[in-house]
Amino acid sequence: MTELAADPTLTAVDRCDRCGAQAYLRVFLRSGGELMFCAHHAAAHREKLHEVAVRIHDETARLTER
Repeated sequence: MTELAADPTLTAVDRCDRCGAQAYLRVFLRSGGELMFCAHHAAAHREKLHEVAVRIHDETARLTER
């Protein structure tokens, strides 16, 4: 079994694997890898991501915090 990141917190250097924008969602895959997505691509692929993920770390709420 693959070891999950101890601290999955995303920073400004974490980039979306689809477009390169800042990542707000980290997906830990059943296959052992991980993907990161910006809020736009996370929303666009949310249903499929839930099918292939063992865990999803979602920080998209940070976009609306004040």
